[in-house]
Amino acid sequence: MSEIIILFLGAISAGLLGSLTGLGGGVIIIPLLTLGYGVPMHYAIGASLISVIGTSSGAAVAFVKEGFTNMRIGMFLEIATTAGAIVGALVSGMLNPNTIGIIFASILLLTVILNLKGKPDHQEPLIQGSLEEKLKLYGTFPDKGGIIKKYSARNTIPGFFMMMFAGAMSGLLGIGSGALKVLAMDNMMKLPFKVSTTTSNFMIGVTAVAGALIYFQRGEIIPVIVAPVLIGVVVGSFIGSKTLMVSKTKKLKTFFAIVITILSVYMMYNGINQSFR
Repeated sequence: MSEIIILFLGAISAGLLGSLTGLGGGVIIIPLLTLGYGVPMHYAIGASLISVIGTSSGAAVAFVKEGFTNMRIGMFLEIATTAGAIVGALVSGMLNPNTIGIIFASILLLTVILNLKGKPDHQEPLIQGSLEEKLKLYGTFPDKGGIIKKYSARNTIPGFFMMMFAGAMSGLLGIGSGALKVLAMDNMMKLPFKVSTTTSNFMIGVTAVAGALIYFQRGEIIPVIVAPVLIGVVVGSFIGSKTLMVSKTKKLKTFFAIVITILSVYMMYNGINQSFR
């Protein structure tokens, strides 16, 4: 019981840090379980995927109600992310835990870089006769003063393949891969930043479900680990969302980016030294 309580408190911290940095609890849960509690890598990934499902669901509902999420674009791109997540989860079962640890550290460093970069705010007009028009990958979103802005996607095919890679990383590493999804929608498909971030959040839970099913089938989702992690991350994310409203966001993100960079280097070190099991 004491170990479960400690794990619960650790998961609250992971959810809090993940919420404040915008990177999600998964990037903290994996190091916490593997390095802090000695949980085997694949069991840690299974628990992390379940926590990702829980944390993304509540926020996704709110964003849909506010009118930012483009459900049509999200459901179209989920074809890519779910396919990628299944492949990533299957590949994960074939890889050595230390190899996964090294890949995790590399993706975590990339995620930190993408999170710190300036975010362009696109607003592309619809091109008549384009693939985007045929697939209806366009929409509107509310802006300040009640103004409704129109936008359309671009570069759908490259964005689709980038989404497959993001899904594969989610299934392989047990993370939401939100930064990679935003990279695909924001930089490649030229969607407005608010639309890409909220639509990414809408997709994260579905992507995680696809990967989690593979881990469940292999018996790598253990309730005694998953339950305190899920509840703790949800509680931590809620506290983080409230803290974020009264905090200086830029300074927080910079500080935690440094912390997560150190954490990723430590993960890389342990992977190279064959410390994971």
